[in-house]
Amino acid sequence: MLKLTKKADYGLIALKYLAEHPEKTAVSAKDVADAYGIPAQLLAKILQQLTKSGLLKSHAGMNGGYALARDPGKISTFEVILAIDGPFFITSCTKGAKDCELSHNCTIKEPLARVNDTIAGVLKSISISDLTDHESAEGHAGDIAKIGLVSLSTHVVEAK
Repeated sequence: MLKLTKKADYGLIALKYLAEHPEKTAVSAKDVADAYGIPAQLLAKILQQLTKSGLLKSHAGMNGGYALARDPGKISTFEVILAIDGPFFITSCTKGAKDCELSHNCTIKEPLARVNDTIAGVLKSISISDLTDHESAEGHAGDIAKIGLVSLSTHVVEAK
């Protein structure tokens, strides 16, 4: 099963929350944590990480907090996951492991690399805005089903 880490899950939830509240100039980590029952301290670290990666802007001061650095339609779920967890691979051999003793006889490395690329492509096509739009998210879930994944919610990507 391919599953997002809790940190990536929380990061996507936080960006979705920010996209759903464009009237707020800044949102605190505590606001998001309270809204979703997420550990505030962990979420604060994730939001700092997303700020360092340029996906969020932080605002200091009494009414400070975080805001999206770009339009939510221009931030992909792939970017968020990459910023939090780094590159993901469905198997270690797709990331160029050279010490695999089966590499000379392997018949699955290339097909798995294509699956990995397809998953990345789908995640790149899903924006934070899409996560706020239920119909759009359902359309992308259909794209994922085509490659053998059975569901994408705002929280989890699972593989059969």
